[in-house]
Amino acid sequence: MALAAAAVATAMQSIFVLVWATLAVTAAADSATTGSCPMNLDYVTTLRWDHTPCLPSLNNGNLTSCCQTLLSLYGVAIARRLRDTSHFRLPDVNSSAACLSDLQSKLSSLSPSLPSTLVPACFDSPDRFVIAPSYCDGILTVADWNSRMSSSAAPLSSSCGGDLSDLTKCGQCLAAGIQVASQLAALDGNISHATQCFYMTVVYAAGVVNHLAPEDPRSAACIFGLALAPDATPHDNSTSRAAVVAGSAAAAASIVLFLCFLGFYLWRRCNKRRREMLEMASRGRGTPRSFARPNTGSIWYTLKELEKATSNFSQKNLIGQGGFGVVYKGVLPDGDEVAVKKVLDSDFQDEEFKNEVEIISNLRHRNLVPLRGCCIADDDREQGNQRFLVYDYMPMGNLDKQIFGGFGGRRTPSSLPPLTWPQRKNIILDVAKGLVYLHYGIKPAIYHRDIKATNILLDSDMRARVADFGLARQSREGQSHLTTRVAGTHGYLAPEYALYGQLTEKSDVYSFGVVVLETMTGRKALDMTASSLVLVTDWAWTLVKAGRAAETLDESLLVEGEEHANPRGIMERFVMVGILCAHVMVALRPTIADALRMLEGDIDVPVIPDRPMPVGHGGSYMEGRGGNFSASPGLSGFYMNSGEMLR
Repeated sequence: MALAAAAVATAMQSIFVLVWATLAVTAAADSATTGSCPMNLDYVTTLRWDHTPCLPSLNNGNLTSCCQTLLSLYGVAIARRLRDTSHFRLPDVNSSAACLSDLQSKLSSLSPSLPSTLVPACFDSPDRFVIAPSYCDGILTVADWNSRMSSSAAPLSSSCGGDLSDLTKCGQCLAAGIQVASQLAALDGNISHATQCFYMTVVYAAGVVNHLAPEDPRSAACIFGLALAPDATPHDNSTSRAAVVAGSAAAAASIVLFLCFLGFYLWRRCNKRRREMLEMASRGRGTPRSFARPNTGSIWYTLKELEKATSNFSQKNLIGQGGFGVVYKGVLPDGDEVAVKKVLDSDFQDEEFKNEVEIISNLRHRNLVPLRGCCIADDDREQGNQRFLVYDYMPMGNLDKQIFGGFGGRRTPSSLPPLTWPQRKNIILDVAKGLVYLHYGIKPAIYHRDIKATNILLDSDMRARVADFGLARQSREGQSHLTTRVAGTHGYLAPEYALYGQLTEKSDVYSFGVVVLETMTGRKALDMTASSLVLVTDWAWTLVKAGRAAETLDESLLVEGEEHANPRGIMERFVMVGILCAHVMVALRPTIADALRMLEGDIDVPVIPDRPMPVGHGGSYMEGRGGNFSASPGLSGFYMNSGEMLR
């Protein structure tokens, strides 16, 4: 058991060195000192910590693990002082240097085998421990912490207060530390302070939250990841098995901390490199190579790379165009095919673009088009910056092309073959699942605002992915969103959004209902070829209410006399769900989650409710599939008070 504990502790040391090295919490023991150390370091000689990495006979001159261990050991003293004085850092450089000198003395008295140059070899900047207002949001004392963090630090109090020798409890404490440190770094607002903020959180957890002393092996092993000696025990009278548990907890904690700190470190480096890239581009000093964006997996591309991939944005590579940009097909040097969206909207500011990138980069779902990267490039020929988004290329194009053959209207003999029923069913379900994720899988929820057939892309297996989050805005949880800028496409816009700017999750549900009807009927959302405007929602609703639901289905789906004919009942259910989702009144639409359950047959589709009639409506004008229908109440006005529609 002791050997197992030693192995765990040794593994933990090799990991934790990277953590504390990232923090760069270092100081020098060989600096001249005129003050005295305000910390008691006697625990260095009494705490059963593993000093074998510092023995010359074992480390072969490699002090990496030794320096890590000393940094962890020294963090205990900082936490102890925080508990006693409420100060996070030392008062001046002299006292810091004196403490480091005291640390070396304690090491020498602990074992004559430990070199007298360990502290000078590991520490080189005593001012790193000295009070500075810029440390992390200006927090210098526990009172500062309490005033700024308030209830944000609650996870630490609930998870880090007790005996952390148990692996599960230690993991919970470390998870809470990561959460609180992230909130503290966000409060500070300067990403270069992220590591200091995390270090502050660790010291606060050990010095204030935990009821045990920071030098207690149960807290030192978990919170600081300090490797205990192979024969040490977290409890005075425990068995060797407890040592293994404590060592395992420390190792697990170290891994979690390492991943978090590494993320902060790479994030900071990425931001610095991006600033350098933009500065170089603005000065005309050349274009740096692309680089990865940590935590999201996306890439910052250069304009030259995108120009090369798209043959200088050749017209032959143009694969799509909309109100907010044009899309080109491109091939990267590694052979991967991508879709490059050039943002053209003049009202789309840089901050909005950055917000879009942040939103998309962190979304991961099977039914969303993943963002590969982005680009911001100065252009002397145009005002402002050029902005690009780089997505995975979807080889089967968009749903509009597959339904209408790319001709913008009814299918012609020369267009693509009609979609089969299994393909249509999967596409509709895929879109619903993507929207369920946007509405409920993340917080705050995201409302797409422009769900339409051209924004539903199809991969090589004809599975659907929701695309184009250029219009996405995060909602305030539990509230609708009133916006003065209505964005979207006619025929897909929910009436309350088009007329009054009220954006809710039900706005996306309306657009989804229109897409369902287009997919099942083969008719455009807004038919402008007839003598009057005809919305597919009105046309389908009228037929269904007349008991003629089968007539709404695309003719290619009405296969008769075959052994495996399409299930008409299920197809009609899809049509009814589409009609229900696209109801003009918000309150009568289902949520996207309920709509998905209806489509999958988990819950029944309710009776299709009546719709408010437009002013001057003289009755139903229905002449079968090719008949004329009045325009939607969403376009014509109402007998009812307009506020009724917003309920």
